[in-house]
Amino acid sequence: MLAGAAAAAAGSVLVSGCTGEGAPAGADSGISLERRMREGAVRDSRRLLERYDATAAAHPDLAERLTPLREAVAAHTRALALTTPEAGPEPSRAASPSASAPPSPSAPAAGRAEVPAKPAEALSALADAERSLSEARTIALAGAPGELARMLASVAACGAVHAYLLTSNPGAAS
Repeated sequence: MLAGAAAAAAGSVLVSGCTGEGAPAGADSGISLERRMREGAVRDSRRLLERYDATAAAHPDLAERLTPLREAVAAHTRALALTTPEAGPEPSRAASPSASAPPSPSAPAAGRAEVPAKPAEALSALADAERSLSEARTIALAGAPGELARMLASVAACGAVHAYLLTSNPGAAS
């Protein structure tokens, strides 16, 4: 009997979490869950783009290796922003980090970290940022609406591949 009551209480918490009831303090219930999640994902992707840009600027010899991965992150940013036109354009390589955008609670502040002085360590740090964001997006899948969940899953998978590519030895035989 107690187990049934506990299950019912847990179920009601999950249902209220899906409907927006009992939202955390500061959450704006006037903005849809999907829009909030997309805007957070766009902010996270922009910080990752900033991280790529900072790494390429600090280590110009890595720029060619980073370019295709950065372009993929930029494409993900555009795809995630499709339904959030107020999100604005993709930051250029010369853009400075935005001080006005609050950090998303879903991922670490990947773009704000300093770039390590050694190229291998810089690649490792960038891989860690990709991996962390991929893991955060995977966790976010549970609460995301259908189409957004599919997009987050795809982008998370790409992030995991990017992390692998950043730490693998390019051109080495397997």
